[in-house]
Amino acid sequence: MNSTAAELVRLLTVRGQTLAVAESLTGGLVAAEITTVPGASKAFRGSVTAYATELKHDVLGVDATLLAQHGAVDPQVAAQMAAGVRQALGADWGLATTGVAGPEPQDGRPVGTVFVAVDGPFAAGSGSAAGGKVEALRLNGDRAEIRRESVRSVLALLLRELASEQTGNERTQDTEQNGGF
Repeated sequence: MNSTAAELVRLLTVRGQTLAVAESLTGGLVAAEITTVPGASKAFRGSVTAYATELKHDVLGVDATLLAQHGAVDPQVAAQMAAGVRQALGADWGLATTGVAGPEPQDGRPVGTVFVAVDGPFAAGSGSAAGGKVEALRLNGDRAEIRRESVRSVLALLLRELASEQTGNERTQDTEQNGGF
């Protein structure tokens, strides 16, 4: 079991918040990683694997003009996927992955180009635009390695957001619930 996924489930559960995931290049691997954690059902709402470009528009609400002009491998597409899955599945947080795992380039983007995104209830002054953040990745390796690193990266992105937003009171409550000091 992935310790990042376990920590995400723990933090979301303590906060009483939920997560939904939109995946393209990872094809369900993010959802699979989260659901390996015992008790994930307390926080994980579900996922949408929108592998086909038109599903990104039809199911997740990604702007059709954006997709037509820039293709599916784009930072704005990732941001809209995260926001769209959050809304579609009624979750507090949304995660998204889109990119090129190979073996061939896609939409004019080289293999290893990946965008991961998070959308959520960010605190005022967090510096996020419209409640979302996107990270651009340039990954090396074969198809499997690129997909694995994309999963790791999107989970780490959410973990950083959750950890940075945890208030002192939430930390105290979490520590008490988990038997710590």
